[in-house]
Amino acid sequence: MKRIQLGALLTIGLTMFAGEVASQEISDTQLIRTLGRLESTAPAIDVALLVEEASASAGKGVANLPNWQKLSKLSQLIVDIEFENDSVAIEPKSYRTVGLIADALHHPNLRRYKFLVVGHTSSTGDAQHNLELSAQRANAITEALSTTFAIAPDRLYSIGVGEEWPLDAADSKAAENRRVQLINLGLAK
Repeated sequence: MKRIQLGALLTIGLTMFAGEVASQEISDTQLIRTLGRLESTAPAIDVALLVEEASASAGKGVANLPNWQKLSKLSQLIVDIEFENDSVAIEPKSYRTVGLIADALHHPNLRRYKFLVVGHTSSTGDAQHNLELSAQRANAITEALSTTFAIAPDRLYSIGVGEEWPLDAADSKAAENRRVQLINLGLAK
């Protein structure tokens, strides 16, 4: 069961959180509209600084750090991509979701943007291990998008935050905390 979450907790594919809409299949149009929506000029995001802050905050959370707060203002897509247990191997059934994302990123409306691929884990396991695993999973998605689906690698940046930015803060071990997030960083230079 895949859940694709758009923007401010709007899930398309299985359940809608922000609206009272029943399950529906995700479409390229919805992906393009969500990922292409920028409220204003995207703030400058220093990916190396985000990586440094995530590493320094392992086990402490990143949501309140200033540079991570900037990301919450950007157009984003949260996706459940299934991996083999404690592995970076993408489950074959998740390639359809990765393919839908790739199709949207190839669309002329999104081709001019660069994206941050953020890997997340639940709190099952050691915080440092989860941080490393989430970074490896984000790299696996970035690699799949650039090699299998021919998205220009210079449009994609990957980072892992481990368990530090849960969707379900009340249950840090919840499966929904294990996800991949795409964030529109603005125009590619």
